[in-house]
Amino acid sequence: MTQFFSYEHLTWPDVTALSRDTPLVLPLGGGYELAKVAEGLGNPPQIGLLPPLPFGWRGSGLAVAETLLGQMVANLLDGLRDDGFTRVLALTPQGVDLGLGAARMALPHHSQFLPAPRLPADHDRDKAVVIPIGHTEQHGYHLPLSVDTEIIGAIGEQTAVSAPHLATCLPVFPYGVSTHRASFAGTLNCGGRAFEDFWLAVVDVLAGRGFDKLYLISGHGGSCSFLVNVVKYAGERHRRIFCATTWLHSSGHIAMPVVQQTRLSPRGGMGHAGELETAMMLHLRPDLVQMAKVVDETDFVSTESYYMDWVEGGALVANPPWEDDTATGSYGAGSVATAVNGKLWLETAVLEKVAHVQEIHEQQQRREARRMGR
Repeated sequence: MTQFFSYEHLTWPDVTALSRDTPLVLPLGGGYELAKVAEGLGNPPQIGLLPPLPFGWRGSGLAVAETLLGQMVANLLDGLRDDGFTRVLALTPQGVDLGLGAARMALPHHSQFLPAPRLPADHDRDKAVVIPIGHTEQHGYHLPLSVDTEIIGAIGEQTAVSAPHLATCLPVFPYGVSTHRASFAGTLNCGGRAFEDFWLAVVDVLAGRGFDKLYLISGHGGSCSFLVNVVKYAGERHRRIFCATTWLHSSGHIAMPVVQQTRLSPRGGMGHAGELETAMMLHLRPDLVQMAKVVDETDFVSTESYYMDWVEGGALVANPPWEDDTATGSYGAGSVATAVNGKLWLETAVLEKVAHVQEIHEQQQRREARRMGR
């Protein structure tokens, strides 16, 4: 009998250890009959299920052009092939093609038979739409591939819960951009152009439906510069909306001082899979953290204008190979992380996002008032 496993709960050494003929399946949505998936793949011993795409296709409640979605999915699958996997495919509802050819399995899906709720709901048009974007990428020996998705998904959801009259939150999107993808097995990559095209199309759809306050938030640093491009394009294309993003989370005027005052590691201890992300995961998903496997790596090649920490510092922007600075995939000191700090930092991250949402409302209201007064 075929055993299914959650790909995103693996570490990158776990992915390295997988047989390269293990089928890996990327679903559009959930709820497929897994027995039919196994049957279609010849009932192998095991199948890895990647994080499902929560929207983007016809029937999902928020659809973009299939060519745009298809290019992004193709990039994700190509990354797995580059890692040596020979059986990778997308699982789609019937009638959703994406131009993937043989790299696609189509099965009946509830979105074909039941009307999907619109994402976000039309009655939330007066709210800011918080759009959390995570990633599926390596986080050292001790953390799963899902770290960025787990953290930013929780922050987005709790922001909407904390300010229900101001914000609504989309389901967390589990893929971003990793230009360092080839350095460590298991990391996915949407591709920068395909990522930008997809999210600009999402903005187009939401603006066309009357949503005029959008906040794209990322749990993954590699996506941030591309989201900046998205909001720049959006501001040019949709002149009556306020579409914003920011650098990661816990990095602004509310959360960052708290992080700096309570952290146990020096600068360099929070770059990636270090103290901050480990602490937040100890709070959110301790079942997925393997503290016995932590390896601290803080020997980043640092200079005055270029170094690695949670908020990267200095005037220089660069992208050297990750393996220059880390053998395990970690930048930082995960060994000193605590669940207590993880809870505190997550709560201050939410407070910061709520403050941002309030500012987005103020920006849009004051700008509309000025436009109407001209």
